[in-house]
Amino acid sequence: MTDIKNLERTLWTAADKLRSNMDAAEYKHVVLGLIFLKYISDAFNTRYDQLKLELEDAESEWYVEEEEGRYHTLNDKDEYLSHNIFFVPEKARWSYLQSKAKLPEIGKLVDDAMDEIERLNPSLKGVLPKIYADPDLNKQRLGELIDLIGTIGFNQPGHKAKDLLGRVYEYFLGQFADAEGKSGGQFYTPASIVKLLVEMLEPYKGRVYDGCCGSGGMFVQSEKFLEEHGGRLGDLSVFGQESNPTTMRLAKMNLAIRGIDAKIELGDTFLHDRHKDLKADFIMANPPFNISDWSGEQLREDARWKYGAPPVGNANYAWLQHFVHKLSPNGTAGIVLANGSMNSNTGSEGDIRKAMIEAGLVDCMVALPSQLFYNTMIPACLWFLVRKRQGTLHTGGAGKGLRDRSNEILFIDARKMGVMVSRRNRELADADIQKIAGTYHHWRNTGEAYADVAGFCKAATLDEVRANNYVLMPGRYVGTEAEEDDGVLFADKIAALTTKLAEQFAKGHTLEAEIRENLKSIGYEF
Repeated sequence: MTDIKNLERTLWTAADKLRSNMDAAEYKHVVLGLIFLKYISDAFNTRYDQLKLELEDAESEWYVEEEEGRYHTLNDKDEYLSHNIFFVPEKARWSYLQSKAKLPEIGKLVDDAMDEIERLNPSLKGVLPKIYADPDLNKQRLGELIDLIGTIGFNQPGHKAKDLLGRVYEYFLGQFADAEGKSGGQFYTPASIVKLLVEMLEPYKGRVYDGCCGSGGMFVQSEKFLEEHGGRLGDLSVFGQESNPTTMRLAKMNLAIRGIDAKIELGDTFLHDRHKDLKADFIMANPPFNISDWSGEQLREDARWKYGAPPVGNANYAWLQHFVHKLSPNGTAGIVLANGSMNSNTGSEGDIRKAMIEAGLVDCMVALPSQLFYNTMIPACLWFLVRKRQGTLHTGGAGKGLRDRSNEILFIDARKMGVMVSRRNRELADADIQKIAGTYHHWRNTGEAYADVAGFCKAATLDEVRANNYVLMPGRYVGTEAEEDDGVLFADKIAALTTKLAEQFAKGHTLEAEIRENLKSIGYEF
């Protein structure tokens, strides 16, 4: 694993050096388009070699399938498409393009390759970038980038080239989101948050939906979860919607690299729901926080607002109710939202939250650490919503029963978890993810032992939530961690502190002077 991480970092460093003065938002499409092209070319070559062996066994340049009377050759498009592999014409294959990488017309050759691939593979129509002939794109650097990406997958023991390309694509998505900052993060949810959502929901079988799917990370992680737990990739059906056409293209490439057959549609989820009749078993989403321009004034009477019309100035409770509307009878949703959603009373939000809680929809709330996101410093939380909390079989068919939780809500305070991976960004470690998800499962599943942990988790009754005016911030419920007793009573500590302050002020210290002294003691002097 360490070798793969080193490869990812090395490739990123080298690719970023080739960026020159090009903006990360533009360069992203140059690099990711080439990684995708390399991937489908490698997959094509693997099938090509298999087919070649079959033809050699038949001692012919073609063979006939007697039942259908069809001829099969190395260039029979159906021989690839029927195996879920894109057909790549000769002049679009990586070996051909890499042999021309030093030519000044390499940009046009890559654009032509993308056009041909789209023409021969209808599912990719309008997805691939055709930006390589742009006069502003340095063709020498483009050739060097093609040579660099050509090295992915070689001499990596235990890893197939195309698997590595999928890893590299995902890693580069995150790096570009980081490089772009605020705007870039809109298409990318950090991997540790996605993994936490998936581990908590456990999508084994059924329909998975994300109404603001960005570059498709929720779907990729769901398929990884299934593979790691011995499930079949075909057991999940994937549905998504994205309002940004450029981001949707990234998602389609990301999913195609993974071989995930997903129905991703373009459009505004609130105004034009492209999966209108869908009822999903699992919903995972990271909608944009606190957006005000969500066309709420046009949707005052919408059928989705069963628990109250959301304020036109903030879409948080529109997203929550949209996802509730999409849930199947036994479905579960995990949604990332700004912390303010847990206690806001702006407009009708407090009333909507109360109605959702009283309807038994809120299963679990998780307060996340700060600095997890590339695009915002706003603290975030996770909402877990469930239609049926009276006890049922596990939605995903994992063989576990779910106990009756109808009079409880689980609160988890994870704000102190995670490790800093850069000067400004934090990441949840695998151990953190397992601890949070494990706590939820122990509380939720039948036959498992759960206990409240001061400062971390608390199963609060609905009466406790009512007493807290329907505020859902975990810090209100979990209390504080038990601290080692130093033998001094709290009252005595307060008395000593009061005496010290009184003495200082009696000597003429002003509040401002006291603040300055305290700052000076920790290294700040004004």
